[in-house]
Amino acid sequence: MTSSFEFPTYPARLSDAERDKALSVLRDGVAMGRLSHDTFIRRMELALAARRLEELAVLTADLPTENRLSRLVFGTVEAVSGFGVRLGRAWRAERLPKLLLPHPGAGHPLRIGRDPASGLRLSHETVSRVHAELSRQGGMWVLRDLGSTNGTTVNGRRVIGAAVVHEGDQIGFGGMSFRLAAN
Repeated sequence: MTSSFEFPTYPARLSDAERDKALSVLRDGVAMGRLSHDTFIRRMELALAARRLEELAVLTADLPTENRLSRLVFGTVEAVSGFGVRLGRAWRAERLPKLLLPHPGAGHPLRIGRDPASGLRLSHETVSRVHAELSRQGGMWVLRDLGSTNGTTVNGRRVIGAAVVHEGDQIGFGGMSFRLAAN
């Protein structure tokens, strides 16, 4: 008969929170320029393979850790900064001119661009001659970029190919922005 004293025993598995804390310190080290990308990758692999807290401690020993006060200050600054960005976006969104959606029964797409033959002519230097197209497909409005130079966006995200749009969406053609409206 054998006892448990004869077999090597390992301490309890590290928790995900302990690993996440070490990985967070490593990420902060890269962000502050204290670790190279290669060193970060290697230490990250070692942190994921670590079995004991001591192994994690060695990986982060040369990196400064934030104390409670600095975490509170940085967290507050991040929250205020994020609020400012959201507030600015909301302020601009309400001031955008409306772009009325065409009547659904029109049957043909609305061409948008600088070309005089466009259904919606936008005389702005950032708008391409043939910029985009808005059409009704399968009961949905679809905005398609037609290879424009400065891009087409929906709610701040660039359209690659086509995107479904809805009333109230913010759409942009180069440097011009609009809010879609039904009437």
